[in-house]
Amino acid sequence: MMAVMTAQPPLPMVPAADATPIGAAAALVEDADGGRVFIHGELCLVWDADDEAARRLAAVQLVAIKAASLVAVAAGFGVDQATVWRWRRRMGQQGVAGLGPDRRGPKGPSRLTADLVAEIVDRRGRGESLRTIAAAVEVCVDSVRRALGEDRAGAGEQLSRPVESAETADDPDSADLEPEADPVLPVLADPDDRSAERAAARWGLLEHADPVFTPAARVPLAGLLLALPGLEATGLLACARQTYQALPAGFYGLDTVLVEAVLRCLAGEPRAEGATRLDPVALGRVLGLDRAPEVKTIRRRLGQLAQANKAEELVAGMARHRLQRTQQTDPEVAAVLYVDGHVRAYHGTRKIAKTHSARLRFPAPATVETWVSDAAGDPVLVIMAEPGASLASELRRLLPHLRQAVGDDRRVLVGFDRGGWSPTLFADMAAAGFDVLTWRKGHADDVADEAFTDISYTDEHGRTHTWTVAETTVDLRLGGTDEADVLPIRQVTRRDAPAGRQLHILTTRTDLSTGEVIYRMGSRWRQENYFRYARIHFDLDSHDCYAAGVDDPDRSVPNPAKKTAHKAVLAARARYDSARARGDEDLLALRSPTPGKTTVISNATHDQVTAGLRAADADLAHAQAVHRDTPARLPLRDVSPGQQMLDTETKLLTHAIRIAAFNTATALARAVRVHTGYARADDEAHTLIRQLLTHTGDIDPTVDGVLTVRLDPMPTRRATVAVAELCEHLTQAETRYPGTDLRLRYEVESRR
Repeated sequence: MMAVMTAQPPLPMVPAADATPIGAAAALVEDADGGRVFIHGELCLVWDADDEAARRLAAVQLVAIKAASLVAVAAGFGVDQATVWRWRRRMGQQGVAGLGPDRRGPKGPSRLTADLVAEIVDRRGRGESLRTIAAAVEVCVDSVRRALGEDRAGAGEQLSRPVESAETADDPDSADLEPEADPVLPVLADPDDRSAERAAARWGLLEHADPVFTPAARVPLAGLLLALPGLEATGLLACARQTYQALPAGFYGLDTVLVEAVLRCLAGEPRAEGATRLDPVALGRVLGLDRAPEVKTIRRRLGQLAQANKAEELVAGMARHRLQRTQQTDPEVAAVLYVDGHVRAYHGTRKIAKTHSARLRFPAPATVETWVSDAAGDPVLVIMAEPGASLASELRRLLPHLRQAVGDDRRVLVGFDRGGWSPTLFADMAAAGFDVLTWRKGHADDVADEAFTDISYTDEHGRTHTWTVAETTVDLRLGGTDEADVLPIRQVTRRDAPAGRQLHILTTRTDLSTGEVIYRMGSRWRQENYFRYARIHFDLDSHDCYAAGVDDPDRSVPNPAKKTAHKAVLAARARYDSARARGDEDLLALRSPTPGKTTVISNATHDQVTAGLRAADADLAHAQAVHRDTPARLPLRDVSPGQQMLDTETKLLTHAIRIAAFNTATALARAVRVHTGYARADDEAHTLIRQLLTHTGDIDPTVDGVLTVRLDPMPTRRATVAVAELCEHLTQAETRYPGTDLRLRYEVESRR
C-alpha cells in the first residue's frame, strides 16, 4: 500500500516587500544597518554596513552553493558578471582576505604635474604625435593619452581650436580672447542640404559636387576613412585623373566614384549591387555628401569611364606608380615579380571560348587573365589574355608591359610555374633584361646524393628555414637543329625527404644565394593566396558587366579535327602493331611444326596469315594521310562561328579598383604588425582591419584645415590600444581628403 504525500508550499522568500530578488530562491535586503540574504525565506547571510569583504563573500557563496546563477547574483548586487567572477577567483587564491576593498588611486607619485599636462596639451595643439610628445616630456604614450583625456575640460580645449597663425600670435587683441569650449558633436547629424547642387547637376550646370563634412558623432562606417592614406599610396586617384581627366558633368565626380567604389569594397560589398546593402546616407557622410550613389548611378558612371577604353592605361599607370614607390622604399622587393594566369569561369548563356580550369578540373567557358604581383604577393598589374593562349606566350607578350611598369633598365627577377616552360623564352627574357625563376618541367636526372648539403635562410620576418639542397648547372636545348644551340642555366635542387623526391628550380639569376632562390620560388604561392583571398572578400571572379562582343572571326585558332586525326593515327598504329605481332606469332608456328609433322608454307598460306597485317597497314597509311592533310589551325569562323568575347574594359576598370582596395587593406594590416604592439598581429591583423573599417566614430571638421576622425573604442582594450597606435601612425602621413584641403587626423575616443 502506498501513501500519498502532499507537498508543503514553500515559505515566502523574504518578509520584506522591498527586497531585491536573486534568482528564484534568494533575495537581498540592504539598509543602513547592513545587508541580509534570505534563501527560501530563511536568513542565511548577514554583514554590517561597512563590511565590504563580507558582502562580496555572500555573493560568492550564493554562486558556490548554486542558490542562484552568476548572472542573477551580479544583477542583484549591482555589479557586472566579470566582477563576481573576479571575486570568486580572489576567494580561491587568497581566501576571505582577498575579498577586501581594492586600494584606490595611484600606487605611487604621479609624474603628470599641472605644468607637464599643460605642456602636453600645448604640444598636441601644435599637431605633434603622441610618440613625439612622450619622447619630449619623457613619459610613456599612455601617460600622454591620459593627460589629454583628463584635461579635455580645461586646457585640452586647445585641441579643438586651429593652430594660431603668425598674424594671430602678433595681434595684441587676440590675447584677450577667451578659449572656445570644446564642441559637442551631435549624434548622426543631418548632412548639409545639397538639393541646389543636385538640381544644377541635373541640368548639366555642375561639374561635380565637392565633399562637405558635417560634424557628427557615432557615424556608421567612419572607420573607412582610415583607408585614405593607403588609397593614396596605390595611385588609383592620381592615375585616374591623369588618364580620364574628369567624368561628364554630374553630381558625383571622378574622385567620388572611385573613392566610393574602393570604400564599398573594403566594407564587404565589392559589386555595384552591394550598394543596396549599405545605408547610402551612412556612406554619404564618409564621402562628404548627403548620400552615396546607388546602383544605377554607379553602373552609369563606370560605363562612362569604360567608354573611354583607357582601363589598360589606368592599370599600367598604377603598376608604374607602385613599382617606382617600392623602388624608393624597398629596392629588393621591387626587383622581384611573379606572373600567373587566372581563369574566370563563365556560367551564362553566351557562346564563350572554353579554357581548362584547374579548380573545376575540366574545360569550361571562361576568360583568362594574366596577373603580375610583387615579392609580397600584392597585385601590381593585370592584362586580359588571348583566348587559348599559354602562359609562355603571355609572358612573351607581357615583357614590354613589365619594362614600362619598371620604368628603367634594371634586371627584374620574374617567377612563374611550369606553365611558362620554354627554353627559348628563357633566353629571350635574359636578353631583354629579365631573370627567370621557375620549376623544371619534364624528366630530369636526379642529382647525386653526395652533392647535397644542409643550408638555412632567414627571411624578412625573422623566420629561419632549413633545406637540403644541391646546386648544379644544366644545358637546355633551344629547339634548333644545331646541337650546340643550348642555354646554360643555374639549377638549384631541393630534396624533399618525406616524399623521397628531388625538386629542381631553374634561374638565370646568379647573384642570389641558394637559400634565397628556394625562398623566392616558394613565395610564388603568395600570388595564389591573393587569388583565394580576393575571391572570398573582393569577389574577384564576378562578372561586373555582362556585355559581350563578337570575337575576331579571322583569328587563327587550333583545328579540333587535327587532334581527332592524331588520335586516329595513334589508334591505327596500335592496331598495326597488334596485327603484326599476331602475324609473326602465326608464321613462327608454321615454321616450327611439332616433331613428326611436316608443314608446307605456300603463297596462299602466307597471304592468309598476313592479311590482317596488310589491312592494318593500309588503315595506318590512310590515317597518316588524313592527319597530314588536315590543317593545324583555321580561322575562328570555320571552327566556332558566332563565338563571343565578354567585355574586358569594365572588368579591367573594376580590377583596378579591387587592386587598390586589396593593397589598401594589406597596407593597414602591415601597419598593425609593424607600428603597433598588437600581440597577435601576425594572425589577426587582417581580421582586426576588416572589423575596424566598418567601425563607428566621430567626424569632426570644426578645426580649420583638419578633418578629425575619432573612432569609438574597440570591444577589447588590447585592440583599442593597437588602433590608437595605428591612428597615430596614419596621422603622421598627413594625408588630405581627396578633393579638399582637409588634413586627416585620426584618434580613438577613450571616454565612451
